[in-house]
Amino acid sequence: MPTWPLGEIQQLLEPTLAHMGYSIYGLEQSGRDGRTLRIVIDKPQGFVSIDDCERVSKVAGPLLDQSRLLPDVYALEVSSPGAERELRGRADYERFLGRRVRLRYRAGASEVALIGTLEAVSDGGVRVRGSREDREVSWPDLIAARLVATP
Repeated sequence: MPTWPLGEIQQLLEPTLAHMGYSIYGLEQSGRDGRTLRIVIDKPQGFVSIDDCERVSKVAGPLLDQSRLLPDVYALEVSSPGAERELRGRADYERFLGRRVRLRYRAGASEVALIGTLEAVSDGGVRVRGSREDREVSWPDLIAARLVATP
């Protein structure tokens, strides 16, 4: 399996994608033979469509080919983070205020899962309104969060 310079690939693509109104949410080498480059894109003004993925693919492919960062044959996949995307960092939490989330957090020695509405984000952590209670979770106790696609 080849090893590709994903950091260099990201540096190559980021300026052009930013100019197009996209950011790179994820970049990975995958596939059974390791010859698939998956670019996961995001955009601040809404969810990523198939047309967005096609648009990025048409621009990223030639940039990658000209760069010679991928010396062998490769397959290019461009996708969205999905409806149940992972929230990464405070900016994501702020962006999705008011949305339903699935939150995992530490409560003492236990791990707890909660589904509810993301109500607030602060320096101290997040507040989620669940079906039975509101819960404030500090950043150090927060393990992971994802958007919930269905009510």
